[in-house]
Amino acid sequence: MTDKSNMTIIGGTRGLGRWMAEHLKNDFNITITSRDAISGDEIAQKLNVYYNNDNIDAVKDADIILFCVPIEFMVDTIKDVAPHAPEGSLLMDVASIKSEAAEALDKYAPENVEILPCHPMFGPRVPTLERQIIVLTPIKNRSDKWIGRVKEYLTKSNCEIVQTTPSEHDKYMSIVQGLTHFSFIALASTIRKLNINVKESRNFSSPVYSMMLDMVSRIVFQNPHLYYSIQKNNDKTGNARNALINESIYLSNLIEHGAEEDFVKSIVESAQHLDEREEALIRSDKAISMTTQKANILTKSIGKEIGLRQLYSQETYVGTVKKVTAKSTIINTGDEELTLNISHIDIMSESELYEWKKNNLKLEHVDLSVIFPSECKEKYLIQMFKNIDPIIDAEITDITTNDSKSTYTFNLTLFDKKDKAYVEEYIKGIGGKIC
Repeated sequence: MTDKSNMTIIGGTRGLGRWMAEHLKNDFNITITSRDAISGDEIAQKLNVYYNNDNIDAVKDADIILFCVPIEFMVDTIKDVAPHAPEGSLLMDVASIKSEAAEALDKYAPENVEILPCHPMFGPRVPTLERQIIVLTPIKNRSDKWIGRVKEYLTKSNCEIVQTTPSEHDKYMSIVQGLTHFSFIALASTIRKLNINVKESRNFSSPVYSMMLDMVSRIVFQNPHLYYSIQKNNDKTGNARNALINESIYLSNLIEHGAEEDFVKSIVESAQHLDEREEALIRSDKAISMTTQKANILTKSIGKEIGLRQLYSQETYVGTVKKVTAKSTIINTGDEELTLNISHIDIMSESELYEWKKNNLKLEHVDLSVIFPSECKEKYLIQMFKNIDPIIDAEITDITTNDSKSTYTFNLTLFDKKDKAYVEEYIKGIGGKIC
């Protein structure tokens, strides 16, 4: 899939469908569809892709058809669209439950097209395909020509590919998604019904509690209809839910009846079953220490300029660090003082900050005339000037030679005109004479 194949994304205006359109448009000719023609056309123009409000017409020239509709509409949409797929094309879906979608693709797709059910293990908040897990669940003899091309594309995109069957996928998703989502939703509901002030509780929080609360919040702040669909449509998730509820009651009863040995035994046996003590400690220690490391870096940067990027909105803040606490930092941007939650930001590297300033700040242009020996070569002077920290760009606009000396006039691009004084001091320090 290295050529620009035609890809039609059914349901490409929201959620993962829109993400796919935005992130795959450089590699494919993208057409998106949706039920709302007005918003669909607006989004297509914004993403610079094509829009078609007719699903059947939208797939007539498609090489790849990607179904990105909600789980509850997936089977009916496949039933309506798949029979019209062009010969030799590939049909894929991104449903988080695979058995039903795979059966629908196998049933309704013509024999002269191929199908490859898949599940991207990420949501529309991730910035890139890189390092993301994609689960492929091929049906026997239904993706012989296309599966190699799909794997090649995902490998070049630095994705991690997992291949399994739809049934096996759903078994593990009942735990990875179903049980995890349900337990976090239940935790959030319990905290609400206990009338706990969450912000106040963070003042007493351990690192583990803080991490847990962030993960619980991450779940409940997203699409609740999707979570209901995941619980409802994967029949294996019901078994996992009931097992969790029964085990919770059992452990609670052990505590109520003072059965300490049985309670401890249950924990020990669970630890032995998980069998990842060292790996889990390393990963969790790293996660816990991240906020502390950021706080330490910010503390060392007090009084200095720094660039911070909000993890969710990707908004960038550049300013001088004024104060740092265990949970937040205050920076002065020149226009205002901002208090930012340390766990919600990334610290930009020097090169990232430099590029951001170059692309977003109003740049200043100043002239500087310097006397150097006439044998100096222009290309080396330009290279030297560009390596001086405050200088973004430099060019020679005039040269006047007198005996063994030459006066070079440079036009310098700077972030701030005040930086010119630093450049002059630097030039004097290497023997240049400022005119």
